[in-house]
Amino acid sequence: QVQLVESGGGLVQAGGSLRLSCAVSGSARSINRMGWHRQGPGNQRELVATITSGGSTNYADSVKGRFTISKDNAKNTVYLQMNGLKPEDTAVYYCNCLCNWYNYWGQGTQVTVSS
Repeated sequence: QVQLVESGGGLVQAGGSLRLSCAVSGSARSINRMGWHRQGPGNQRELVATITSGGSTNYADSVKGRFTISKDNAKNTVYLQMNGLKPEDTAVYYCNCLCNWYNYWGQGTQVTVSS
């Protein structure tokens, strides 16, 4: 089994910053790709950013230039640095891992941006 443990959510004012972390534990023999998705109130879950095992990144247009995804292979941890936060970024953020070529999800962490 693979477990994902997220941390770093919270309440921040518009224009502020937060950093989310997601640590992978368990029997992850290979971490193929990791990423962050989010689901805001009344919305469907949407992709925020992904990073492959080789370090290639992909971002949703709405966060380009404000969010940065990175990883620490030694710690099996992925990060999401969020700068210039906007009220519309308010959502539950979910970590995702394509580990052993199977999709795993974290429990989610709430990010709330006040105007």
